[in-house]
Amino acid sequence: MMTLVVLFHQLRFSQFKVFYLYHVRLYLRKEFPNLPSYSRCVELLPRSALALTALFESIKGKCTGLSVADSTPIAVCDNLRIRRHKVFDGIAERGKTSTGWFFGFKLHV
Repeated sequence: MMTLVVLFHQLRFSQFKVFYLYHVRLYLRKEFPNLPSYSRCVELLPRSALALTALFESIKGKCTGLSVADSTPIAVCDNLRIRRHKVFDGIAERGKTSTGWFFGFKLHV
């Protein structure tokens, strides 16, 4: 699941469901031969949070005394669906960037 989450954000799809059903299931079948259904995939997504945290910790560099801080928003749902969102319930939060509000996480690099 972690690979799909990273790929979803790299390809900049706006909705995970569209990404999963119309990109992954159609074009990446060979790379992911044992894909679960979309609903099962959504159930499994919270399990990837710890692995994603470990990945980000392992790829960040050491501070050399000069740092540039940047944060990237990782939206988990559209702002209109915040009240119905259940996948990262209690973990995701509202955030603001220079381009507007979002609901999800901020990746600090």
